[in-house]
Amino acid sequence: MKADLHVHSVFSDGSCTIPQLIGLAKEKGLDAIAVTDHDTIEHLPQIPAVEGILTLGGVEISAQHRKTGIKAHILGYNLKRPETIAALTQPLLEARSRNSEKQADILRKNGYNIDMSRIARAGGKYLYKQHIMEWLVATGQVHELFGQFYEETFKNGGPCAFDVEYINVFDAVKAVKEAGGLAVLAHPGEQQNFCFIPELAKTGLDGLELNHPKNSEGDREIIRSLAREHGLFLTGGSDCHGKYATRPVQVGECLSDESGALVICRERTPHFDFGK
Repeated sequence: MKADLHVHSVFSDGSCTIPQLIGLAKEKGLDAIAVTDHDTIEHLPQIPAVEGILTLGGVEISAQHRKTGIKAHILGYNLKRPETIAALTQPLLEARSRNSEKQADILRKNGYNIDMSRIARAGGKYLYKQHIMEWLVATGQVHELFGQFYEETFKNGGPCAFDVEYINVFDAVKAVKEAGGLAVLAHPGEQQNFCFIPELAKTGLDGLELNHPKNSEGDREIIRSLAREHGLFLTGGSDCHGKYATRPVQVGECLSDESGALVICRERTPHFDFGK
């Protein structure tokens, strides 16, 4: 079974529309795709039923471990009561947009031309720093999305290198479970958050994202071991953001382990035919 269970659309910080993502997935011959936008459920009603490919809606909650400050994003699938997720993530979504507005204001004060009435926004509402960068590139004020300007401005102590506080990771897992969904820890290799996976498992975590462009082979060995130890299934996905990524990854470039793909897809559509 070929499933990419981690992609992002224009409803958060992805550059592709949902129909575009589905089209790319069909071109790659995928059986299933999951649109897991950051901290929002506004895309869920927009997920169409498409012949030939199972199209799922999910969420990626931007979270962190309070004691250590380590980030730990939680993917939520098969959300039966998505309003539970919205109650937790809406304040973060709005705070991130306000944060980006402040970053845009700093840039304007430093001489950059940013027309807030014309700049793109997630779902037409929420501003991300990627949208600011896209505007600067489109208007010829900066040469590339993630080059020297980005690193010196939004990273490494630059004038716009400030962010919002993420959601408590345990609250994120609990919210997914309260929504009747399946909770998966995204890209643990990228964020090196293996140390609190046992505690997350006790909270209700269902799975770990094994296959991800930023999980090394060493990371995957650790993930497999922890999954066996705590009875967790394994998933995977490209984490495609389109052009809004420092290293663009295509839909279908990284696929889910079958153990998790079958659990997620069969629960969503019990009679879906996976036998190709």
